[in-house]
Amino acid sequence: MNSGSKLLQEFFESLVSRTFATTIGVRDSEIHAYLSQMLTNFCQAEELYKIRDAAGRSLADVGEMLLESDPVFGPAPSFDREREVRKHIGDYTLFYAGMFPESINHYRLRRQRLESLVDFIKAGKESYYIVSKFDIFEYAEAAPLFGKLSERFEDCVCGLNMVKNELDVMQHPIARETRELLM
Repeated sequence: MNSGSKLLQEFFESLVSRTFATTIGVRDSEIHAYLSQMLTNFCQAEELYKIRDAAGRSLADVGEMLLESDPVFGPAPSFDREREVRKHIGDYTLFYAGMFPESINHYRLRRQRLESLVDFIKAGKESYYIVSKFDIFEYAEAAPLFGKLSERFEDCVCGLNMVKNELDVMQHPIARETRELLM
């Protein structure tokens, strides 16, 4: 992690922790740290659109991501791939529903997409729940966090929306730069 990313991560950790604890009563440092890392990562577009299909095409449609995650009837070659894609679906839907809720329907209406048939919140919650069930071997330690993210998904959406509102009113230089990156 470079120094700019580290500063951004620290900024988000402070903002998320304060906002979540004071406004919605979520005082879970593990959730705060995870969401701060997600926000930091998603400041880079290649992270936001990192899931690719077999042809190498970047997927931005949640419906297509759901199809991509299926190891039984879909193209996912393994359960590890299912976990990777499902984790991203949880992050992606949480990010958009919390930080850019107004864009969800606008983007869906611009063109025909599988996503128009998908309930964003349900897809995110379900994806985190599925990730939480990967609770053995190298995934055992992280599994409970994804269970909490699934259970508190709507709270996290609300909290991220409040973080977005905080960013809108902040005059801090990092806040201005962050708004420019995210918007």
